[in-house]
Amino acid sequence: MAYLNVNIPPVYCKIKKEYLYDLKKHHGESEDCVIFGCASIPGRAILFHVMLSNGACYWRLPISAFFQKRFSRTEVPDMQVHELELWNCFSYHPSVTVFDWLVGERGKYFGIDKKFYHGHYLFTIDWASPDPNLLDVEHSEIPEEHKCAHILALDNGNYAAQPNNRMLWNISSYTTNNNVPDYKVQTTEWSVENKGWTTDETDNMFYQVEDKK
Repeated sequence: MAYLNVNIPPVYCKIKKEYLYDLKKHHGESEDCVIFGCASIPGRAILFHVMLSNGACYWRLPISAFFQKRFSRTEVPDMQVHELELWNCFSYHPSVTVFDWLVGERGKYFGIDKKFYHGHYLFTIDWASPDPNLLDVEHSEIPEEHKCAHILALDNGNYAAQPNNRMLWNISSYTTNNNVPDYKVQTTEWSVENKGWTTDETDNMFYQVEDKK
């Protein structure tokens, strides 16, 4: 598992130019860029690394800094980072996965403004503690606290990073139930060991499992 920085599938897009000037000038302007990595710092939003068309790299920008290349700046609503991403990073150790089941699929997330935002899947960021010798002071492995972040390209031109419990997917051949589920938060730490059994003291490949007396 990566520490701090991690590769992501390259995203060719545009950057709101004011983010290149510490939000002090060039508001309403944009430039082409490629997002190619991200940084995970506990207590901060997911931060993305980009290359500009002049060859410059710019580090650690929030998801609100970007919009899709097929849109003009005036077409894309200016959404704040907390409207696009619900949770900060859970540890210094992110993983990035492109789940085949979700590639090309559409979904929607329920925003803090109580509206649904639709888009299509790009990839997923998740977190863990990588080493039992490191003190785990974060929430990434507490069942009821853990969240992942599905990265979406929204229909309104923005990008978003949303967890499972804010999203519903639309997979035409499978998701035929339109009801909003009322599931409960998962709180159980599942384990199959230490259940009162023991194995034979033998060199047999197919050994017996017995209740421990």
